[in-house]
Amino acid sequence: MKKIEIFDPAMCCPTGLCGTNINPDLMRIAVVIEALKRQGVTVVRHNLRDEPQVYVTNKVVNEFLQKNGAESLPITLVDDEVAVSKGYPTTKQMSEWTGINLDLMPAYK
Repeated sequence: MKKIEIFDPAMCCPTGLCGTNINPDLMRIAVVIEALKRQGVTVVRHNLRDEPQVYVTNKVVNEFLQKNGAESLPITLVDDEVAVSKGYPTTKQMSEWTGINLDLMPAYK
């Protein structure tokens, strides 16, 4: 199983699903991650506001941020390599990385 980590920008809460103006992409990725968790897949999310030290100690993320700046957040690592930056992975990408066909679950598209 691939190791997936998402490094979010600073958000008000762990998922960013708070307030009145919710980003639909944040909603989609939260639902996809929850579906994967129910299948036994671990996807770790880090929030810059709550875990700034992780962004410093993770060499790959730190170097990527040094080179590309904070605008490159969110960053998704798959097996410790940058797979996606400046946005969240697509549902299709998450399916490919985990081997779980999320397209069979229409709510997750």
